[in-house]
Amino acid sequence: MPVSRVIATPTWLLGRANARAQLLLARAFSEFGLRPVHYRTLAALEEHGELSQVELGRHLALDRKDVALTVDFLADRSLVDRRPDPSDRRRNIVALSDPGRDLLPRLHLTLDAVQHEVLAPLTDREAARLMTILPKLAPTNTGRDESDGEHMQPHRKSARKGPVR
Repeated sequence: MPVSRVIATPTWLLGRANARAQLLLARAFSEFGLRPVHYRTLAALEEHGELSQVELGRHLALDRKDVALTVDFLADRSLVDRRPDPSDRRRNIVALSDPGRDLLPRLHLTLDAVQHEVLAPLTDREAARLMTILPKLAPTNTGRDESDGEHMQPHRKSARKGPVR
């Protein structure tokens, strides 16, 4: 397939836009010695309160191993506290620590600045329009309970002519 055919497809363009956005996000959080998944973890704990590692994984759509590695990383930096669940010693409960809670406002500002940078090439009107369209293309449930992939099936309007690329 010629490159000129590929670079005009939604899959290619969305992938390139995502790569740029993720790079900007990773660079911004690296200033704090963190990755985006670390921010998402801290933000989930701020929003939902203390959680078991299993519950945290569900909120973040991460498997157990990735949750454990993320929590280990954050606990080593004293950004979260982890303790055994008193009702089931096999489970761990994770909560924001005071240093983690203190860092979050700066991380929120960093996230906001990245959003502005991602949308900077667009006019305000284009950015607003994009933000109304993107949710239609992205699954909204981050849980693992939709593992059959049905929520990711392509949607085709009956009026559309020709193949969807």
